[in-house]
Amino acid sequence: MKRLLNYLPLHFVVLGVSGICFQFFTQFWKYGFLNLFLVLTFSLLFFLIKNRVVITITCLWLFFFTGISSVYISDDRNYDDYYKNHFKEQLSVVLQIHKILKPGNYYQKYQANVISVDDKDTRGTILLNVLKDSLSNLLKVDDKIILKPTFKKLIPPLNPHQFDYRSYLAKQGIHHQVFIEKNQFFKKETQQSSLYGWSAKLRAEIQKSLANYNFKKDELAVINALLLGQRQDISKSLISDYQNAGAIHILAVSGLHVGVILLILSFVFKPLEKLKNGKVLKTVIIVLLLWVFAFIAGLSASVVRAVTMFSFVAFGMSFRRKNIVEFSFISSLFFLLLIKPMFLFDVGFQLSYLAVFGILWTQSKLYSIWKPKYRIIDFFWKLFTVSIAAQVGIFPLSIYYFQQFPGLFLASNLIIIPFLGAILIGGILVIVSSLCSLLPQIIADVYGAIISLMNSFVSWISHQEDFLFKDISISLCMMLLWYIALFTLIYLLIKKTGKQLILFLIAVVFVQSLFLVEKNRTQNQKEFIVFNKSRHSLLGERRGEKLFVHHNLDSLQFLRDNTIKSYRISEDIQEVKKINFRNIKQFSNHTILLVDSLGVYKIRNLKKPIVILQYSPKINLERLIKSTQPTQIIADGSNYKSYVIRWEKTSLEYQIPFHYTGQQGAFVLKEQSIN
Repeated sequence: MKRLLNYLPLHFVVLGVSGICFQFFTQFWKYGFLNLFLVLTFSLLFFLIKNRVVITITCLWLFFFTGISSVYISDDRNYDDYYKNHFKEQLSVVLQIHKILKPGNYYQKYQANVISVDDKDTRGTILLNVLKDSLSNLLKVDDKIILKPTFKKLIPPLNPHQFDYRSYLAKQGIHHQVFIEKNQFFKKETQQSSLYGWSAKLRAEIQKSLANYNFKKDELAVINALLLGQRQDISKSLISDYQNAGAIHILAVSGLHVGVILLILSFVFKPLEKLKNGKVLKTVIIVLLLWVFAFIAGLSASVVRAVTMFSFVAFGMSFRRKNIVEFSFISSLFFLLLIKPMFLFDVGFQLSYLAVFGILWTQSKLYSIWKPKYRIIDFFWKLFTVSIAAQVGIFPLSIYYFQQFPGLFLASNLIIIPFLGAILIGGILVIVSSLCSLLPQIIADVYGAIISLMNSFVSWISHQEDFLFKDISISLCMMLLWYIALFTLIYLLIKKTGKQLILFLIAVVFVQSLFLVEKNRTQNQKEFIVFNKSRHSLLGERRGEKLFVHHNLDSLQFLRDNTIKSYRISEDIQEVKKINFRNIKQFSNHTILLVDSLGVYKIRNLKKPIVILQYSPKINLERLIKSTQPTQIIADGSNYKSYVIRWEKTSLEYQIPFHYTGQQGAFVLKEQSIN
C-alpha cells in the first residue's frame, strides 16, 4: 500500500480530478492559450529554486493545473473555429454523422459534427433529430449532409429531480440540437470514411449476415449488445429485466466483457511465454486483439475506456511483479483523464473504475478469509468474492444514480458470469462463420437458445420483487459516507483489530448523524409546486413527508407518471394523496388564486395573490391584473401556447412577473419565499 501511495500517477489522479472538477463547475479558466502557456512557464521556473518545499508545492500545483487545462483544451467552445462563432441567418451547414443514437418516439437521433459553416471549416458536435419517415433511409456513420438549420439550445429539466438531459449532453460537448425533416437536407456524396465509419460498415455486414439465421428479436438484440455494443434494438422490458436483476452490465460492452476476453486470450496464448521474448509477443498480440474487438464493437466511449484500461493491465500482468496490476490500473486512469477529462462525469466510467477498484483492493482480502480444498468450490468462492468486491465498489454510487438495489445480484452474477466467456467466444465464432456463410443453422439455433435461456433466467430473477429494493434515495454526502463505512467494515472483517472497529463505529456514527439531519430537514420542509405537464395541470403541496397532489390525470396515468415519482423518491416522500384545491389556496403567507377554464376570479377582498392560470381560461388578463393586483402570474402546461404568449406580453406591460412552466420549468414556492 505504501508503494501505491508513493506512485506518481496516483498523485496526478487525485489532484487532476480536483482540477477537472474545479474547472468544470466554476469555469475558472476563461483566458486564451497564450495565458495558459505563460502560467505553465511561470510554474516551471519554480523548479530552478532548489528548495524541496517550493518544488513539492509547484509539482502539486502543476498536477492540479493539468486538470484545469485539460478541461479547457478539450472544450470546443474555447476555439475560434467553434461553429457557434459563425452563427447567422440562412447559413449553409455541412454535418457529418458521427454516431447513431437510440431513436425517440418521433425522431431518429444522431450525434453529428459541424464540419463547416458557409464553407468555413468549423468544429463542434450537435444533436441531430430527423423526423421519422418509413419511406426514407436512415443516415449512416460518416454520411455528410448539407442543410440550413436552426440551432436550438437543449431544453433543461422542467420538473424537480427530472433527468437533466442537457447536462448529460453538455458533458459530451453537445450544447445545441437541430430538428429537420427528410426534405430539408441534401446528402453529400463522399468517398471518405473514418475509422468509425469502417467500424459501422463492418457491424452492418455482421448484422445483415446474422439476420439470415432466424434469430428471435430479443436474441438478436442481445447478441448485438453483447458483441457489437449496439443496444438500440433492445426492448424496454428486457432492459428493465436486466436492471432489476442487477445484470445490466451484461448488455453493455465494458470492463466485464473486455476483462473476460483478456483472461481467455491470456490462457490461449500462454504457450508463447516459452519462446524468447515470448511474454512481450504475447502481450502485444493480446492488446492488438483487444483493440480489434473495440473496433468491431463500434469504438464507443465505454468500449475505448475498457480496452484502454485492460491494455495497461495486460502490460502490467506480463511483468508479474507485486502491485503491478494496481499500478497499471492507476496509469490507465491517469492516461484517460489526461486525454478525455469529461470521462470523469460519465456514470459508466465511474462505475467501471470503482468496480475494478473494489476488486483490486478488497477481493484478495475477502478471498483470504476462507480457502476451500476443492477446485469447484474454490472457483465459485472466487467468483463470489469478486462479485462482492465489485459491489462494494459500486453499491453507494449505483443507489445514488439509479435509486434501487437488486438483492439477487449474486444469483444472476454467479449463474451468468461463469458462462459469459463461453457466450462471448461462441458469439465471436458465430459472427465469423456467418460472415463466411459457414454457420450451420443448428449451431445458430443452439446459440440463440442459450441467449433465450439467459434472458428467461434474468426475467425470472427480476420478477422476484421481494428482493428488489426500489425507491431508495441518498444525497451526495451520504453516498461518500457510505463508501467510508463500507471500506472500514471490509478492513474490520479482515484484520479484526480494535483500531479497525473504532474506525468503523466512527463511520457509522457519521452516517447516522447525517441521516438524522436529513430526516429532520425533510420533516420540516414545506413547499407548493406547480409542475410542468403538457396538456395537464399538476399541482402539489409538500408538508414534510407527505405530498398532496391536485391533477386532472386518470388513475392509470397518474401511477405511470414519472414527474411525481421522481420528486417523491428524491425528496423521501412517504405518502402521496390526491386532493382538490379550491379556487383560493392559502400557503404560508401567500394567497394563491387558481383560475381554470371557467375563468372565475372575482372574489371579495382578494388582493395581491399569486395567480395560476389553468386549462386556457378565456379571461381579460388586463382586467384581472387591475382588480386583483397579483404579485406573480403562472401559466402551467395545460394552457394553449398562443394564450401563454398573449398573457406574457400583457404581464410585461404591467410589470408583473410571469412564469410559464413549459419554458422556465416548475414553479416552486417555499415557505416564506418565492423561487
